[in-house]
This record gives sequence, C-alpha cells and structure tokens, in this order.
Amino acid sequence: MIRLLHKLESDYKKLTPESYRIYRRAREVMFRGGSHSLRLVSPYSFFVRTASGAEIVDVDGNRYIDFWQGHYANILGHNPDLSGEEAGEEFPEGDSLHTGFEGETQVRLAEILLKQACWKGQKVRFTTSGTLAAMYAVMLACGRTGREEILKVGGGWHGASPLLLKGIKYDASLGFNKVESAGLPASFGRKIHLVRYNDPDDLARVLRRRGDKIACFILEPFLGAGGFIAADREYLETARKLTARHGVLLIFDEIISGFRFAPTSVARLAGVEPDLSTFGKVIGGGHAVAAVVGRSDILECIQPSGSGRVRVHFSGGTYSAHPLYMRAGLRMINHLVRHKKKIYPRIAAMGRRLRLGIEKAFEAEGVVVRCSGEENEMIGGSSLFMPNFLRTPGEIRCSEDVQDPRRADVRLKEDVLRLALLPRGVHVVHGGGAVSAAHTDADIDKAIEAYADVARLLKRYGVR
Repeated sequence: MIRLLHKLESDYKKLTPESYRIYRRAREVMFRGGSHSLRLVSPYSFFVRTASGAEIVDVDGNRYIDFWQGHYANILGHNPDLSGEEAGEEFPEGDSLHTGFEGETQVRLAEILLKQACWKGQKVRFTTSGTLAAMYAVMLACGRTGREEILKVGGGWHGASPLLLKGIKYDASLGFNKVESAGLPASFGRKIHLVRYNDPDDLARVLRRRGDKIACFILEPFLGAGGFIAADREYLETARKLTARHGVLLIFDEIISGFRFAPTSVARLAGVEPDLSTFGKVIGGGHAVAAVVGRSDILECIQPSGSGRVRVHFSGGTYSAHPLYMRAGLRMINHLVRHKKKIYPRIAAMGRRLRLGIEKAFEAEGVVVRCSGEENEMIGGSSLFMPNFLRTPGEIRCSEDVQDPRRADVRLKEDVLRLALLPRGVHVVHGGGAVSAAHTDADIDKAIEAYADVARLLKRYGVR
C-alpha cells in the first residue's frame, strides 16, 4: 500500500500545482494552512475556485463531482437558487447583516422546525454549530437532572464539545475507551461512559450499573461519521424505555440525519420522542444554523440574561439567529416540504444505485467492499454512502464493524480512496458521502466507473 500511496501523492501534486502554491502561502500565516482539521489532508488540500450544484472546480481548473457537499449540509447541491421560493412570502428589508436584535424570521423557522420534526410542547433555541448545540443539550441535561455523568455511543461524533470528546475513533489497544484530546481535565474522561451502537443489552447493562448517576444518553439515530449506520427502531424504543426508567434524559443528535431522509427527523420516522434533539446542517440552507429542541421544563433551566441564579448558561453566541441565516433556513425547509415527493425518492434511488454499483465494481476485482448508509424499516430511502473494506463479509451494525482494523481496512477507505478518486474527477470524504438533488444519473454513472477504475488500480498494486 505504501508504494500505491506514493504514486497517488505524486499524481495529485502534478494535478494541483496552483493549490500547492497557495498551500505554501497558507502555511506561513495559518496553522497547517487552514481552519478545519478534516479538510487538511495529506499531502495538502486543494483550493476551490467555484462550487455549483454537484460540481466543484479547483484553482487549477480541475473539475470534481463533489459528494462532500458542505459537510453533508447541501442537500440541494452547492449554491442552489431558491429565490423563487419567496413567492407569497414576505421577508424584512435589510436583513443581510447582523443586528444583534431579535427578528421575526427566526420565529417562522422555529415554527416550521417544530411542526415538521418535533413534538407538541417542545420549544427551540438556535445557535450556530452542531458542536455548540450538542454541548448546550448536555449542559441542559446535567442542569435539569443534577447529575454529572454522560452516556454516549462508541464511534459517535457530536462535534468538538469538551463534554463529549471521548470514544470517537477506534484505538487498537483501547477500543473506543479513549479521550480524544489533550487539554481537558482528567475528570472529563471518567464522567463519559460508552455503549455499543444497536446493542440494547449493552445499554441495559451500563444503565443498571450507573443509571442513577447519568444525566443523559446522547446518540445519533443515524450514525454519521462513525459509519453511516441506521439505528434499529427496537434500539431507539429500548433507549427511550430504559432512560425514562432511570431518570436519564434521552438526546437525539440529528445534525446530519434531520431533514436528510425526509422533511422531518428520524425520531419522528421512528415514532420515538427524545427529551432533547439537536439539528443543524440542512436546516441552515448553507449558513451557520443549529438548534436545540426540547421539552419546555428542560429549557426552563436556561439562565435568564442578568440573572444571579446559577443555572445553564445557554447564550447561543453572537451570531445565533442571524437574520440572513434564518431566512436561508426557512427557504430551505419550505422548499424541502413543498417538493418532498420529487426530491427524497430521487436522491434515495441514486444513493442506492451508487452503493450497489460501488460494491459490484470492487467485487469484480476480488475486493470485499460493503457500503453502509442504506435505509432500514424507519428510513424509507437513503442518499448516503460509505464504502468499507471489510476483512470478511458481514453485517454492519456499529462503529466497531468499520473502524476496528481487525474487521476493516480503514486506511484504504480514508487515505487511498480520496487520493485515487480525485484524478478521476470525484471528491469524497471517508471514502464516500452524500448524494444531493443536484446530482444526475450521469454523475452517478461517472462515480461508479471511477470507483471501478480504482478497484482495478488496487488489483494492479496487489492491494486486497
């Protein structure tokens, strides 16, 4: 594999000389040359000149079909024109810059978010990122229950909140039982407990042992970066029953899954009501919007401005409910609701065809690949896909199945696929990504052929 990686890096450098020049400038003024660790890949990141629909063009003029799509936020593709969606809607003038005051558009966005994805009696507070939303949700749970311990899923990613930086990447010696960052008090790691995804027995075991000390159980009903794996309905129902029994608040992180499979939440599709939910990505319409939604009695723990009481300090941030962001989010959700019968079945069908096409392309070359991201009994169709190079064929039910190096070749997915696909005009992260409404059948055909070409390349280099 080392010889193959050297070839891929050499090909990439020949393809992107202008990006390399900008990268060298960036390294002089920015740490590692950028502002998001996931984008700062080896040997260096290419720099984008334009992005439209399914396509991005870099500064060297290379064109790529993009399946990253703004960290999975751009369900309609890059820079969609939704100006026609304003017909019959009135927006205030001069709302493009931040004022620092409350605006009516946030009320309308909150109303449609609750109507489409949440439950009666719940309320919304906006912030600007998934990390902040998860952090505030956990703080609210701890404040409401008076407990300090947190339960999460091994492989679950909830942003860079210090309260949740444990058990994200699989470690060969520790499994998921690892704190992911230095600079945190040692006590943080001891207060975070882990369970295996889609394993109700493991959840019951931990709650029997620590349930009276745990404030919340936070999980993604559709696991994102941890492997694109849907939860079983039974698992979510069991989580609801067990957390209620032990006085533990149930938090659904729907930053990725909210409005991705239908104009609603996975919680609503499952019929399982969490105590708190977090939303982001799609609901911002391309802008920095995230939300915490929950029962009124929990949100009442939020400290009022200027209050001397020691309660949960959920300020939201300077740019929370920015009027331009709220307007973009409202346009997006309205569009998805109005055109749901056209958008969701189409992108799900393309996602299914892409997953099957990738698997068949590698199978033809004797390489075992299983694409996660498929639908289940709750999710009627999925536009997400993530190829996994399994050591042996098997079912994918939790992050261990795709991150444990004894079960899957993670380096092939994370390093080789990205570099190998770029010269073939396809851009992916974690080996795959998300189909948007801007992608076409021709894009899917081209992507499948690109993966097939990579499969042949692996065979030539003796990689299995």
